[in-house]
Amino acid sequence: MRFLGRKRSEKSSLWRRVLARAIPLSSRTLDADALEELEERLITADFGVEASMRFVADVEKATRKGDEPRRVLADSIRAVFAGDAEGGLAVADAGPTVYLVAGVNGAGKTTTIGKMAHHLVSDGLGVMVAAADTYRAGAIEQLERWADRVGADFVRGKPGGDPAAVAYDALGAARSRGTDVVLIDTAGRLHTHAGLMRELAKVERVIRKRRPDAPHETLLVLDATVGQNGLVQAREFSRVIDVTGIVLAKMDSTARGGIVVALREELGIPVRLVGVGESPGDLEPFDPDDFVEGLLAAP
Repeated sequence: MRFLGRKRSEKSSLWRRVLARAIPLSSRTLDADALEELEERLITADFGVEASMRFVADVEKATRKGDEPRRVLADSIRAVFAGDAEGGLAVADAGPTVYLVAGVNGAGKTTTIGKMAHHLVSDGLGVMVAAADTYRAGAIEQLERWADRVGADFVRGKPGGDPAAVAYDALGAARSRGTDVVLIDTAGRLHTHAGLMRELAKVERVIRKRRPDAPHETLLVLDATVGQNGLVQAREFSRVIDVTGIVLAKMDSTARGGIVVALREELGIPVRLVGVGESPGDLEPFDPDDFVEGLLAAP
């Protein structure tokens, strides 16, 4: 399943905008000061210390050999994403494809689900949105407005009800209606709240009980503006649910983007999608080539 995106040149300019500063590597010979500046820029852009130091070491070796530093850095970064699907999400062989969406409070989860529903409906698919966030005041109504806006079916539970029951009922309704995709929202929760994290694990278990091969993707929505704290969130959520991909929300409001490298490098979780605005169409697949092109664009 692929999402509609901007043209390649436009997406590259997106990464140029969100990264702290494009990294100039015009010379084949970089002195110690230039290498130190490169490392500082990578760390500032949230690449993570270990990855930044390794990339700089690769560039330093390249300069000693007379190789092109820009090409070496680009290859080193691309290698982190080797084997990742290019802008795609898993699709069920038969029956509805199920996406479970989780995240902390305020990460942009509900908006992300609305954007996903928009893209899927625009591709001609039947979509059902399930409001398994039964706690936050107004959460059900907010998600229902998104479903109405984009033309998706909607399933709700009672305020304060069992989120796992909502997910269970949604799968049954989707099967009976012949729905192509089910998007299951969950309540935002801090990764430090053990009780709510156990509840999230229950939702995942109940989905699997209803359908053993689901959820086909468990997506964790992270607020891109939180930087390295996103790593902590992803690590803790991965302890209780099988996170298969990351959605980075609010990339349009941050000056950094290297967290995509840190997430893949340190946790092995691919970034699937990137939120770049408030409109329904402002959701794009993450493309490592576009990321590298934007990062290494001339200043």
